[in-house]
Amino acid sequence: MSVRLAHGMGEAPRATPVAAVVALGANLGRRAETLAAAADELSRLTLTSDVRVSEPIETVAVTLDGEDEDAPRYLNAVALLQTRLAPAELLASLHRIEARHGRVRRERWDDRTLDLDLIAYGDERIDRDDLVVPHPRAHERQFVLAPWAQLDPDAEIPGRGRVTDLLEGLRR
Repeated sequence: MSVRLAHGMGEAPRATPVAAVVALGANLGRRAETLAAAADELSRLTLTSDVRVSEPIETVAVTLDGEDEDAPRYLNAVALLQTRLAPAELLASLHRIEARHGRVRRERWDDRTLDLDLIAYGDERIDRDDLVVPHPRAHERQFVLAPWAQLDPDAEIPGRGRVTDLLEGLRR
């Protein structure tokens, strides 16, 4: 069997691991337990290793119109991992984890039991209908930047700059 068939019909696995950043969030159900279970599932993904997860932080829900104080509050965290999964396969794996935790995709800014976003995949820049990395709004989101900086103060978002500098800019 070819590597492509074993991996799925998409891109073949990478020859060497790539550092990826995944944001985790939940504002419905047992949020802390869901994030912990999702982190465990990330650590068991095929061709993936060295998963580190930040401490969760609680944040106000963000909608298309801005912060929504009336919506259930989120728990957010960030995971850093090494993976040989191609970006699209990693994203598909994240979607499968979300589905196992009851994620239903109705509205883009809807409440959710689990949200896993692929924030960065090495220094790659991908802009396709089904995948954009770095995540186009990560640099504007304290709930992504603060946990990421906790794990890796020297991290950078390709094309945007250092995570700590971006976070400082948002806090002003």
